[in-house]
Amino acid sequence: MKLTKMSHSCVRLEKDGRVLVVDPGGFSEEDAAVGADAVLVTHEHPDHFDEGRLRTAMEANPAAEIWTLKAVADRVSAAFPGRVHTVGHGDAFTAAGFDVQAHGELHAVIHPDIPHITNVGYLVEGGKLFHPGDALTVPDQPVETLMLPVMAPWNKISEVIDYVREVRPQRAYDIHDALLTDLARPIYDRQIGALGGSEHLRLAPRDAVQL
Repeated sequence: MKLTKMSHSCVRLEKDGRVLVVDPGGFSEEDAAVGADAVLVTHEHPDHFDEGRLRTAMEANPAAEIWTLKAVADRVSAAFPGRVHTVGHGDAFTAAGFDVQAHGELHAVIHPDIPHITNVGYLVEGGKLFHPGDALTVPDQPVETLMLPVMAPWNKISEVIDYVREVRPQRAYDIHDALLTDLARPIYDRQIGALGGSEHLRLAPRDAVQL
């Protein structure tokens, strides 16, 4: 399985000639989802869910489908009848030939005065990769590669470190990093790498690795 990091929280996965894209939001590239056979969206915030990017992908491939939670599905299903699937915690499905399980129900708390929305993470290929969206959800099975939300309005570095310790992946790659400046990256790399207990890695946008 090939992992390509796009900007912020968007990743592309490729296997057997098929492409699965997670969270092509407004902070990711305009073509982040182009070429996708399936798109997964974790929640409705615009840095994860962008209707324009989804529309571009769905029009480029008339067979492409979307899996997402109800809040997003309600906004796009009318435009793509029969191609949008609503999922929630505990659901298992196949998207673009990838086995996927949905984990988690709520977005992390940004502030008590801000309405609490839903969020679902996606465990791909039996734990080969987990993308939690905007939550520190711990799946109920081992994770090889954790996509790690490293910098967000709802977290702090101690929580990020403890999350890596709890999931105990073989490796963790940064996502949710558009707000993290290059000046601060070495601090996060050093502290998460030293204290998380797992290999901590970072990919520049459009860089790819084989998992």
